[in-house]
Amino acid sequence: MSRRWAIAALVALTSCASKPEPVLHKGAAWLWSRQEADGGWHSHTYGLLRLGQALTPFVLDALLEVPDAVYPQPRANVDRAIAFIRAHTQPSGALGTADPGIPDYPNYGTALAVSALARARRTGWQEQIAPMVGYLRLQQFTEQNGWAPRDPAYGAWGMGGDRRTPPDTGHVDLSMTRYVLDGLHAAGLAAPDPAFAAARTFVERCQNFDAQHPDALDGGFFFSTTESDTNKAGQDGTHFRSYGTTTADGILALLAVGHAPDSPRVVAASRWLASHHHDMDVPGFTGEAYQRWPRGLAYYYSASSTRAFRELRVNAGAGVAQGLQRTQRGDGSWSNPENLVKEDDPLIATPFAIRALVPGR
Repeated sequence: MSRRWAIAALVALTSCASKPEPVLHKGAAWLWSRQEADGGWHSHTYGLLRLGQALTPFVLDALLEVPDAVYPQPRANVDRAIAFIRAHTQPSGALGTADPGIPDYPNYGTALAVSALARARRTGWQEQIAPMVGYLRLQQFTEQNGWAPRDPAYGAWGMGGDRRTPPDTGHVDLSMTRYVLDGLHAAGLAAPDPAFAAARTFVERCQNFDAQHPDALDGGFFFSTTESDTNKAGQDGTHFRSYGTTTADGILALLAVGHAPDSPRVVAASRWLASHHHDMDVPGFTGEAYQRWPRGLAYYYSASSTRAFRELRVNAGAGVAQGLQRTQRGDGSWSNPENLVKEDDPLIATPFAIRALVPGR
């Protein structure tokens, strides 16, 4: 199919979206009400997230996206959250390693903290993020840690913590890589910075795409090049199946590493997402063994797909906003009945819902 057809198909995905402001206001109010005395947000569902190191910047960054016209930012609360982040950031620049025996998603936490601090822009924010950016650079699977372009993990980021050298990758996936790229971009970095150039190798490896035969594969994305069992949609012949969350993340990552919106890779991924997108239900899962995933990833998908369509300047319809309005609980929060990726914790589901509802920038 031609690029012209692909763009036309995307533009055709239009409908009149309902106004999200009341739902968004209520969700933001609930999240602010859950900020604790130390300025952080702490999970009461999952022990690993109880310390709040990764959870606090995740929540704060989502809340800082909410326009003042919808919910005015409570300045004192923002400052308390930033103080929490400062207090838990290690001399190395890492956030998430305060307890050396229990790493709290250090690469996620540090990248999200960079994004939140850059969004808040309090005095001294650039000096504060400098060691964080340095930490993230050192965590990348590149030559500095003994990795070569031929290695499947090359250019990616893992969970974080101790620097990993071959052959020990630990857990490596597209989601963590995309969030680190977001954080580095918020810090003012972009392609052709070396971190983005190396990340391009990993991002492209996660796509079901053949540059020599663009129509041979479906153009969507899978999760990891190193751990087959984390590719949640399973395998189809010699290829991992594409699915919605990874394809939305893949589009955002392709754009971050320098692909233009009309490049063959972005067009192929966009075509896959547009043709499979159906409201909050995550597409790409076939077979009885995989049928918990379309709902288990619903809030992550709502946030990532909404942002991907916005970056492509595509109106994908009102289905996500309507689904979030329908599933919002009486107190303003969201919670997923499925616990596959911790979305049963309202402190996880609600920030994703808020990101999906924030009016397009």
